[in-house]
Amino acid sequence: MLIEVKNLSYKFNDFTALENVSFEIEKGDIVAIIGPNGSGKTTLLQNIIGVLSPTTGTITIDGEKPRDVRKKIGYVPQKFEFDRTIPISVHEFMSLEKCGKKGHDEKNIIEALREVGLEDVEEKQLGHLSGGQFQRVMIARALLHEKEILIFDEPSTGIDLVGEKTIYDLIKKINEDRGTTCLIVSHELNIVNKYTKKVVCINKQMVCYGSPEIVITPETLQKLYGSGTGLYHPHNHIH
Repeated sequence: MLIEVKNLSYKFNDFTALENVSFEIEKGDIVAIIGPNGSGKTTLLQNIIGVLSPTTGTITIDGEKPRDVRKKIGYVPQKFEFDRTIPISVHEFMSLEKCGKKGHDEKNIIEALREVGLEDVEEKQLGHLSGGQFQRVMIARALLHEKEILIFDEPSTGIDLVGEKTIYDLIKKINEDRGTTCLIVSHELNIVNKYTKKVVCINKQMVCYGSPEIVITPETLQKLYGSGTGLYHPHNHIH
């Protein structure tokens, strides 16, 4: 088992963000994490990445603590704020992500940009990219140096529906071509059904875990989002 989360709880002072969460992720899985705003999804990601440490319980990645294997993990945040007037090219931005292996950086920048279909924007100013292009640059940056795990926090935020499909098709292709384990936070149930193998449903506590066609039911959605969610429509967006 690649990632094991056992009885994880996390508190900010007296506020409980997560309580007794447990699940396992196998190498090569694409797993979605869903839940309402404030349900602890980002806190869970931060514990898996090793930015936070569990108050109680454990997380192991390949049998080690997350902070000891950070070099194996690529992270694409929901938002990356920067001054769009800063004169920095895509290549220069990518170069900020260092590997340490001699001759590895330049080679991987070119390959990663090609893999996300952006080899023609290498010298373009970062601030001149569209929302979809910038998100693909962030994915390319996460691909550098052969990461074993990629974590995406709502990767299609601010992108139109056509761009959203492109982003998720790209994530699926990376998973299939590289065998990379992918974790995706998403509010989009149609995306979860189409692209992921398993889904973690949390609302501070575990609500369900398993394949989306089995665990995403009207009853699950009511537990997650409340009675106001309405009927289950697998091709509609749930926000």
